[in-house]
Amino acid sequence: MTAPDQPVGVVLVSHSREVAESVARLAAGLAGGGATAPVAPAGGTEDGGLGTSSELISAAAASVDRGSGVAVLVDLGSAVLTVKALLAEGDELPDGTRLVDAPFVEGAVAAVVSASAGADLDAVVAAASEAYAYRKE
Repeated sequence: MTAPDQPVGVVLVSHSREVAESVARLAAGLAGGGATAPVAPAGGTEDGGLGTSSELISAAAASVDRGSGVAVLVDLGSAVLTVKALLAEGDELPDGTRLVDAPFVEGAVAAVVSASAGADLDAVVAAASEAYAYRKE
């Protein structure tokens, strides 16, 4: 069941705690004034090393879940595998959690901005995915 009056949550999974935290701050800052959708970093391992952690990802997803879904963006391949494993387990992530195929930084900004504007999960996923088409020339 979704809660349409609540924002979609966004989780940013990186192999580096510092990268995840920095991208989360950037995305929230670029979402502008007013209420910002909940965004949580899940970077590195529990001991502060490089890698991914199922426990940190699950905790981040739970922290941003408001009942409208959670969009999860990842930086590198093994982070994808970790999130896919959590999704397959079925009870490790909130209902309505989706792994988003998007560039990490641009996708994170698009996801947080669209979620902050009240977009539903499908629109948040689409906005983040469309970031692949951003031209920088």
